[in-house]
Amino acid sequence: MDNTWSLMNSAMNSADAPKGLAKGTVRRVARFARPYWRSLAIFLALTVFSAVLAVSTPLLAGKVVDIIVGGHEVSIVVWLAVAIAAIAIADAGFGLAERWQSARIGEGLIFDLRRAVFEHVQRMPVAFFTRTRTGALVSRLNNDVIGAQRTFTATLSGLVTNMIQLALSLIVMMTLSWQVTLLALVLLPVFVLPARRMGKRMADLQRESAGLNAGMTTQMTERFSAPGATLVKLFGRPHDEARDFGRRAGRVRDIGVRTAMLTRWFMTSLTLVSALAQALVYGLGGWLALTGRIEPGTVVALALLLTRLYTPLTALANVRVDVMTALVSFERVFEVLDLEPMITERPDPKPLPAGPVSVEFDDVRFGYPAADRFSLASLEDVATLDTRGGEEVLHGISFRAEPGQLIALVGSSGAGKSTIASLLPRLYDVDSGTVRMSDVDVRDLGFGDIRDAVGVVTQDGHLFHDTIRANLAYVRPEVTEDEIWAALRDARLEDLIRSLPDGLDTMVGERGYRLSGGERQRLTIARLLIAQPRVIVLDEATAHLDSESEVAVGEALTHALSGRTALVIAHRLSTVRAADQILVVEAGTVVERGTHEELLAADGRYADLYHTQFAAEPAAA
Repeated sequence: MDNTWSLMNSAMNSADAPKGLAKGTVRRVARFARPYWRSLAIFLALTVFSAVLAVSTPLLAGKVVDIIVGGHEVSIVVWLAVAIAAIAIADAGFGLAERWQSARIGEGLIFDLRRAVFEHVQRMPVAFFTRTRTGALVSRLNNDVIGAQRTFTATLSGLVTNMIQLALSLIVMMTLSWQVTLLALVLLPVFVLPARRMGKRMADLQRESAGLNAGMTTQMTERFSAPGATLVKLFGRPHDEARDFGRRAGRVRDIGVRTAMLTRWFMTSLTLVSALAQALVYGLGGWLALTGRIEPGTVVALALLLTRLYTPLTALANVRVDVMTALVSFERVFEVLDLEPMITERPDPKPLPAGPVSVEFDDVRFGYPAADRFSLASLEDVATLDTRGGEEVLHGISFRAEPGQLIALVGSSGAGKSTIASLLPRLYDVDSGTVRMSDVDVRDLGFGDIRDAVGVVTQDGHLFHDTIRANLAYVRPEVTEDEIWAALRDARLEDLIRSLPDGLDTMVGERGYRLSGGERQRLTIARLLIAQPRVIVLDEATAHLDSESEVAVGEALTHALSGRTALVIAHRLSTVRAADQILVVEAGTVVERGTHEELLAADGRYADLYHTQFAAEPAAA
């Protein structure tokens, strides 16, 4: 087995290898396959037995010819025929067992790779998902994982089987007639030279095809989603969309045709060379038989063994292509696994104290990281990653919310309000300063404690394409139906859900687009109530709602906020007048703080925002 990995490693590191292929890929593949070493050992043993049986049949066939020519007893021929049949049956049995082992290893590897990539991607920061093409990421989980799996099925199986069969065939042929064997090997260079040229070309085509397929998947994912399809229908140019997609699909088609023709040309050439070698064997072997130097059956055995010789040579000559193709897929999977998550959990996290939770920001400074810290150019469909980043966007943010208090963040768009809110659930980590919950640094808390303690409602109210029940139970799988209906009642949705034909089993559609904006937002509030967090973050939860929906959502939020510490971001200042403290944020700095009345009396930035917003509503002012 070590020799197998060595051969694969030499194929990767040869002069034909694509220059961009990472060194050490084969060693990483071997480590990834370590849990399957017993199954691999059985699999390789079965391939050895199959190779031995494949060489045995030509020898028995030669014996049959010799016995027929020599006029021996019929019973011997019959027994030899029975032996040939028995070998064929045994070979079929070994083939089935080998395929079963191969399938177990291959499917197990697909499972392991997919799970590893999926789990790893979930640990990546939010910034990773804001830059990455979804289709490219899905392509790594599907196409590349399956391509990598071929290493342990077709490629590894063929490599071992053909090496053993080639060695056995050569040994047996040399013992039968060294002259014929040497003549058959005269054409061997014709096998080797094309193979050395084919490896890099095929691997480069495979890499380009994988990138194009990822681009098509991204385009389909974006254009076939509800908001994407709406945007295309409103502002898109269908002919341009089709032309762009057709350009990628056409290149994939051309690569497929070119790959197929290169492979066919290669295999046809090798088959032709094999046929020419067989003609040489019949010519020289026939002359040796007629001159009495070898038996007639030996000529037949040599001719049959020649197929056992050149077939493995053909496959081994093509093994560089197969190995390089599989290693390119492995490399693309390892690229994702090598991305280091920026937010990590301490090995010994501190517990969050029970009871109501206080929230404190102490001289917090933060700048969004550059893309090269968490992303890949191939996942963004760019030549090089954007290295900009690290510029400070929050400058010394400090405030404290006691348990049960409501802190409101107001200010212009882009002032940094959502950035402040994202630091509490650790979507990002601060560059300096501290974010605390109940006087414990959030970086010292376990992810589970943070998820249980902090509930967030954003302005888009995202839902999965699933039932209402599944979306609500997502935050707490053990929730009872009574608790679900209680949350819907508090979110002012009970009557609506009960009126639906399928009730809780109604599908909400992708991102919840079968519901109105207000219904979708109230459903996310019901989900928040089921989660029962001790701290609530509302990020423009009513920003895009009409007046009627805003009233309904406001009533639901009033119940959700009762008795909980809250951090509320709002553009509509009428929604935060009752806040315990209002922070006015501009350019990443808190420029004013106080209650509604205090800030109006100060006649500063908050007063300007308030009077501008309510200029047309003097009664409200």
